Amino acid sequence: MKSIIVEDEFPAREELKYFINNFSNIDILAEFDNGLDVLKFIQNNFVDVIFLDINIPQFDGMLLAKTISQFKDKPKIVFITAYKEHAVDAFELDAFDYVLKPYSDDRIKATLKKLEKAEIKNDEIININTTTLGNLTLWKDNKLVVVNIEEIYYCEARERETLVYTKDGQYIYKNSMVEFEKKLTSEKFFKTHRSYIVNVNKIKEIIPWFNSTYKLKLNGIENDIYVSRSKIKEFKKLMNI
Repeated sequence: MKSIIVEDEFPAREELKYFINNFSNIDILAEFDNGLDVLKFIQNNFVDVIFLDINIPQFDGMLLAKTISQFKDKPKIVFITAYKEHAVDAFELDAFDYVLKPYSDDRIKATLKKLEKAEIKNDEIININTTTLGNLTLWKDNKLVVVNIEEIYYCEARERETLVYTKDGQYIYKNSMVEFEKKLTSEKFFKTHRSYIVNVNKIKEIIPWFNSTYKLKLNGIENDIYVSRSKIKEFKKLMNI
């Protein structure tokens, strides 16, 4: 789960970072001390949750939340503020939580736990519905896009996500390659390396490489794919080499 912190007081920001880093699996992408920079950031970056103070400069937290509530793909908003009078407005904006300062250790830990449970439930829903009649639902530019499995050229492991490439560009599957591989039931997909899965029907050239391995070139794709030594024997058999 990806997050940002919006808090103009340094000690409060550091305290929140401590709890997120030590009591959750939530990643902190960035920190901000004003609302205007947040708007610029989330227009170009996907965020799952925003930890948001209300009293911030250049675009206060409540106005920022109202703006975000109009987005098609809305991040969860956790208000962390000293202003209890905004609680009703916050929940009318469908805020995920409203934590009053000064908060106790147990209170913030409970919020983090609730966020992770909500994410697990959301992943289960996506995983149930992600494969339908040969299609996969993947992320691109903060939108879910339906992609036909036949159109996939290759996949690349990237931290906790999987990058999926077609001739039209890059998509994101928000889970590990191990989980993504389970959805590729077709025999045409082969794991050439711990970081790559390739659609063998898209291979244009098989080029001998170092240490008796191969470099693969795919139709219409500039990036090279490599076959690891541990996969050579299986790859040769598959390709009748």
